[in-house]
Amino acid sequence: MTRSQLQTIHDLKGVRNTNRFLQSMGDYLSCYRHGLENVYYLNKAGRDQIGSDVIRKKTLQVQHFLLRNQLWIYLKRPKTWENEVKIKAAADLSIICDAKFERKGMPIFVEADVSQPMAVNKKKIDKYRKIQEVTGVDFYLLWVTEIEGRKPRLEALMNGMKGHVYTLNEIK
Repeated sequence: MTRSQLQTIHDLKGVRNTNRFLQSMGDYLSCYRHGLENVYYLNKAGRDQIGSDVIRKKTLQVQHFLLRNQLWIYLKRPKTWENEVKIKAAADLSIICDAKFERKGMPIFVEADVSQPMAVNKKKIDKYRKIQEVTGVDFYLLWVTEIEGRKPRLEALMNGMKGHVYTLNEIK
């Protein structure tokens, strides 16, 4: 997560206070610069401290993860949120959504779009539509994209499906 995301989640008020807090946890965190902010993740000592075996490192997908995190924060951190969930409708029909959570008993699937070709996004939406047809399960599909111009294109592709498209500027 970025410094500003951690600041928001833990209600740390100012930047200086957040930086002081993060510095005090330096034995348990690793970080690297991404754009204008540092990205923080647990190092081995941090994972050992909390009993986690999930290893996070610097990755090319960081923008994708940060965008998904930002949506999670914007949606008031749903407790049922799970990342990278496989949705299986039939033996030959499944998809791995970027995140899944529930609100009022309805499953909500999340897709974060950073730089995928629109053809890939279209295939995903078609697959979600097919899953809905095969299972008969009513669900909501949320997209979040960094690129303002993609919002109307994604909305057009979702025509007839329950869902919403957010841009990064809307959820900051």
